[in-house]
Amino acid sequence: MSHHNQEKERSFVGIDQLSLRSIILGMIGSAVITASSMYVALRLSALPWPTIFVAVLSMALLKLLGKTTHNEINITQTSMSAGAMVAGGLAFTLPGLWITGVWSGQAFTPTRFWQVLAISICGVLLGSVLTWYLRRRFVEKEPLPYPIGIAAADTIVVGDAGNRKSALLFISMGVSAVFTFLRDHLAWIPGALSSQWLYARNFFIGIAVSPMAVSIGYMIGTLYTGVWFLGAVIAYVLIIPAGPALGLFSSVDAAVNFKNTAGIGLMVGTGVGTLIAFMIGSIKKRKQSRAAENAHADFAATPAAAKRERIWTVIAVAIAFVFSIVSGLGVLPSILMMIGVLAASAMSAIITGQTGINPMEIFAIIVLLAVRVFVDVNVVGSFFIAAAVAVACGYAGDLLNDYKTGAMLKTNPKAQLISQIAGGIVGAVIATLAMFAVIGQFGGVGPGLDLPAGQAFAVSQMVGGIGEPLVFWVALGIGVLLNLLKVPSMTLGIGMYLPFELSAIVFLGGLVRLISDRFFPKAVGSGSIVASGTLGGEGITGVAIAIIKMIAGA
Repeated sequence: MSHHNQEKERSFVGIDQLSLRSIILGMIGSAVITASSMYVALRLSALPWPTIFVAVLSMALLKLLGKTTHNEINITQTSMSAGAMVAGGLAFTLPGLWITGVWSGQAFTPTRFWQVLAISICGVLLGSVLTWYLRRRFVEKEPLPYPIGIAAADTIVVGDAGNRKSALLFISMGVSAVFTFLRDHLAWIPGALSSQWLYARNFFIGIAVSPMAVSIGYMIGTLYTGVWFLGAVIAYVLIIPAGPALGLFSSVDAAVNFKNTAGIGLMVGTGVGTLIAFMIGSIKKRKQSRAAENAHADFAATPAAAKRERIWTVIAVAIAFVFSIVSGLGVLPSILMMIGVLAASAMSAIITGQTGINPMEIFAIIVLLAVRVFVDVNVVGSFFIAAAVAVACGYAGDLLNDYKTGAMLKTNPKAQLISQIAGGIVGAVIATLAMFAVIGQFGGVGPGLDLPAGQAFAVSQMVGGIGEPLVFWVALGIGVLLNLLKVPSMTLGIGMYLPFELSAIVFLGGLVRLISDRFFPKAVGSGSIVASGTLGGEGITGVAIAIIKMIAGA
């Protein structure tokens, strides 16, 4: 154990392990990461996980300030990464207002600024509160892999130790960083390998060139990657090429729409199944004592603390509701949106835990369509609902990864929650300003422009409704059933929805893990460290390139 980890833990405002400097550094870091994340999300239609980058940055800054601990580093990086999720939630949804022509040009007015800020804070609060309860299920009781969280913990512990494992971590991180720089900045390495001959025959298959994706596949293991790849095979090897050829679909586009709708339905069904299982489990355990239920937790809640927790939950949800009203949503749409966030956050928690990927815009589309079934919402309100859901789901993924890191490092989750909210509030302000500023600077957003905003375009296309309702509902039912049978249907759905190239490279990582476990069992620990370093190298480089491009663009 490092001498740093043996230092006395700090305490701020009565919260163990929380420090004033961790909050201040976290908020400053969140501002920088938020701005760069908004820029890269609009320019590249992507959002690299900043977790490893901010873990290394937090470690370096805190060591410069003196003695620190693993937990203080973890709490600081929790705050720093929070704003990226706010930026992603806004960038993946609200540019649709420009794409649909509702807003144009710079579009900034004080009223719109306060509306966007209000809906952002609403998402931050809802995501924070709901993730607190999801933590107990997916991190403590039924722990999911959360590969990004594992990599962050490895980075903090091994990077701080300074031994052979540390060298292994930083060598793999450096190699991955150089590789990513050559691929993304200099374009000397292709982003994916594919065959035009196969594409011409409607086999849209290939393999992405991504060290990060291989590492994620290695960390989440063979089961999840296998089911993920099975979904990709069903979609891209069977449905798209064979469907039109056999006359099952009128065109390739119809086949693509079918597989997308089915994939989304499976993901929604998994979320519904999770909520059903949660309610059943709660009923069965109602007679059990709270002490027995939480006996394994290092920071178990006493009855008095649990009561305070419920009170703060009600207060936070009430404040989020007020902010949703301030944004311009009506009472009923706000209530329905908050109910939808509950289901969407559960889906986000599962898919992030199983795959390391968090398709926030998909969950936003799902809740938006569900709300519009019950109440008529105008275009602006529709995009605001989508934004709140996307921010909340981004929080579910990011904070649960941080909680996973915290579980491995024995970090106080209350300190992490406070840190995350502080970073998220800063992120909400910066993301709102950055969105208007960047789109105004480039003069517009959408396909064919310098700011393509691919996810927001997808949201704008779905504002009108689901293309294949019957397919969606059948797939949803199958997703519920598979989830209750403990089959990872979420990864099956994500495999059907995402490009085959990404599924293939992640599956390759799962195969590497299978071979390693079977033939080199003693190397599993070193393999995890290399995977963490490789994942971190690409993540750090992606964020660094985004910051550079943001500054250069300014």
